[in-house]
Amino acid sequence: MIPKTVTRIRDHTADEVNERIRRQTEENISIFGNAGPEVLNRRLAELDSEWDIERSLEANAGSVILLGFFLGATANRKWFLLSAAAAGFLLQHAVQGWCPPIAVFRRLGFRTAAEIDYERYALKALRGDFRDAPSGNHNDRAEIDRLLQIVQR
Repeated sequence: MIPKTVTRIRDHTADEVNERIRRQTEENISIFGNAGPEVLNRRLAELDSEWDIERSLEANAGSVILLGFFLGATANRKWFLLSAAAAGFLLQHAVQGWCPPIAVFRRLGFRTAAEIDYERYALKALRGDFRDAPSGNHNDRAEIDRLLQIVQR
């Protein structure tokens, strides 16, 4: 069975690592949520630029694949196996939500996009972004557009 996209990485991460990442997120919310608006806005900009674990894994795998191809073409054909292994890990991650490098990235503190979003939306809520969110007719196109504008701030 293919795991859920939102939880697949956390499901394959050691509990103590998930807990450490969760505690750090809570601490960030406490620190930046109690800071002034300028600091809070700066943190939200940082979150927009934070590389999630998927992006980091893809960049790493792409680099290893290219390195394997380069070394295979210029040094020794056995290096092509490095490219094959990295591609296999990438495919395994896409299907299962896990591959050996994930454990290393998680221990280094890389978060999933959902974990980054938890912090982002908690800080946006503390900033008051959602106080003007419509609560009425969710079939009204104008209300839906307004809601999307609020969420995308």
